[in-house]
Amino acid sequence: MITVVEHPLVRVKLTRIRDLRTSSEVFRARLSELASLLLFEATRDLATRAEVIQTPLAEYEGAALLRPIIIAPILRAGLGISEGMLRILPDATIAHIGMKRDEHTHRPVAYYFNPPSNLADADVIVADPMLATGHSASASISLLKEAGATRIRLVCCVSCQEGLAQIRTAHPDVPIFTAAIDPVLNERAYIVPGLGDAGDRLFGTV
Repeated sequence: MITVVEHPLVRVKLTRIRDLRTSSEVFRARLSELASLLLFEATRDLATRAEVIQTPLAEYEGAALLRPIIIAPILRAGLGISEGMLRILPDATIAHIGMKRDEHTHRPVAYYFNPPSNLADADVIVADPMLATGHSASASISLLKEAGATRIRLVCCVSCQEGLAQIRTAHPDVPIFTAAIDPVLNERAYIVPGLGDAGDRLFGTV
């Protein structure tokens, strides 16, 4: 399942992070805000359980999440998304996944993976700003599955058909939530029009 999140605030914030003139400071802020907005849609179907509490006036039957949440940012650019998600889900734990793209083959090379021990019991949200070839996200999802994760969803800001097809083929059980589907990849496997290198823009290393 692919969900393109259509909302005026999503479009506005996405425009700001696409803009070449946007500074790293503003890029970080708008990316974090965009991640929070995308998270609302990505978590729409999370399972809950009843929780009875006492308000100042009466007893009330509310809700609590049925399972713990694990956010899995793909380093390094995924950190910019996880920050916004943690504002909404401060009790979530983090599964850091280090993937570096080989600039010649455009394939991912894993260099770090540190998940919590409760992957099998949790709802896992993979976070990466860009879904270009889809290989880094696909490899990250495979690592999570091998470590026990069974409920995984992918959140990205900008995607393209090649990356979406890669995830649909390799992991058809993983729903994808994105703010945009751009038309093409260039010869360096960057999304066009895209927003450039999200990690460089996030951390000011352009």
